[in-house]
This record gives sequence, C-alpha cells and structure tokens, in this order.
Amino acid sequence: MKIGFIGIGVMGHWMAAHLLAAGNEAYVYNRTKVKAKQIVEQGAVWCDTPQAVAENADVVFSIVGYPQDVKEIYYGENGIFTADVKDKILVDMTTSTPSLAEQIAQTAKQKGAESLDAPVSGGDLGAKNATLTIMVGGSQEAYEKVMPLFKVMGKSYVLHGGPGKGQHTKMANQIMIAGTMTGMTEMLVYAKAAGLNLEKVIETVGGGGGANWSLANYAPRILKEDYTPGFFVKHFIKDLKIALAEAEKMAIDLPATKEATRLYELLAQKGYENDGTQALIKLWWGN
Repeated sequence: MKIGFIGIGVMGHWMAAHLLAAGNEAYVYNRTKVKAKQIVEQGAVWCDTPQAVAENADVVFSIVGYPQDVKEIYYGENGIFTADVKDKILVDMTTSTPSLAEQIAQTAKQKGAESLDAPVSGGDLGAKNATLTIMVGGSQEAYEKVMPLFKVMGKSYVLHGGPGKGQHTKMANQIMIAGTMTGMTEMLVYAKAAGLNLEKVIETVGGGGGANWSLANYAPRILKEDYTPGFFVKHFIKDLKIALAEAEKMAIDLPATKEATRLYELLAQKGYENDGTQALIKLWWGN
C-alpha cells in the first residue's frame, strides 16, 4: 500500500519505519528535513510538502506537536487539503482537540475522502516496539480499512465512536497518566526521604496494587538520571490543558488534573520543557 507519513519525530520515526518494513511504499515529510534522513535511507521517499505526501499516498498518517501544527499541515499553504484527496484516508495520530478532529472529518467528507482521529499512548518505547495503544474516532468503514496498518504499529486499537471520539479517549488516558506520574514521583520522593532502597521499593510496589505503566517504565529511568523524552513535558502540558478545557465544556471539575498541570507548568518554567515527563522528579531532587 502507498502510505504517507507526516511528522518524523521521537515517535513518528519508529511508526513510519514499521510501516515501511511491512512492505508498504512510504512517502514522508517533516518540518526539519534532517530528522527524516534515516527513514529515507531505509527506503522512504522524501516529499517537500504535506500536499506532495497526500498526492502520492492512499492513506496519510500524521503525528505532530500541537493542534496548530495539525491545522497547518491540513489547511495551510501546500497542506494536505490542497491536494486531491478523493478516495484517500487521512489519519491524524497527534493528540489534538476533538473539535479540530471533527473539522478535519467534515472537510475530508466534502472532498470525497475519509478521516480518522487516532491518537496514541505508549511513548517512544511503544512506538519503537510497535506496542502502541491507538484510540480511534471516525467511521467503522474507514477504521476497518486502516486496521491492518494499525496492527503494524500497535498492540491495541479500538474504535470509540465518530469523529473526535479518539481524541476524547486520549484525554481520558492523559488524565489517568497525570495521576500515575504524580503518584510515582511522590512515591520515590517519600521512599528516598525514608532511607529506603529505591530499586527494591520499585520492585515491591510494582508487584502489588500500586503497579502501573509509569512506575514500570519511568521510575527506572529516573534512577539512571535518564530524562530523555519518551514524551515531552511541553506536549504533556498541552494535552492536560486540552483535557481541562474539554472538562470545562462538560461542566466537570478535575482538581487532581489541575494540580498535575500546575506542577508540569512549574517544571517547564524551570527550563525542563524539552525533557521527558519523568523529569517531574526534578521539582524535588533538582539537577
């Protein structure tokens, strides 16, 4: 199949590489061309614009940073919608806003195309190991057509409803992650202050009711002082703000998520916005 991939970043690189390795033709674009050098060397075809990607591919994937980036690659000059997208499927895997996903779906329909919003969870390791959780919004028909490609990138892929429902599910996921990240961080702070062996504590807590993905994947990185981004602090703040905005629209209060957002914003103000989310520990342990 001819697939397009826009956004060759920390996660996008691996996702595109898996699709390429599965025998698909891959047409790629990234705002910073040098980041696509490796995937091009592996056999992908470089395109100078999102429009060129859409013109060449039958299914176009995108995973970029922020909703405004999504809007730019779809609606901007030389964007996806400046191409003839009739009969194509457009799959945005960025964590973005439900309203933008709905807008893209409406435009795609007007142009004879189909679209899915399909944000993911699993970070850089999930992308590398093809074990991502993919949360999908859109039509059943489009979902079934793209499912073989989702299988190449992830271990879990579920259609949650129409346009925007994938993004709403990702917001639910990020609300949960906010709790596990703050809990994991404060657990380490407490255990260290109590003079406990942190490796043993991680093993013990991880074997009981406190087990969670953040503990298993990020606590060991913290002990190694590895703050490289599986998921950027700045992007997590973006996600939490979207979740809080959507909660406000639904007239619900999320005090724990508000506090997690405050802590991560404080971390970013201290200069750690480009670290991984596990860098939250730096609010207690410094550098």
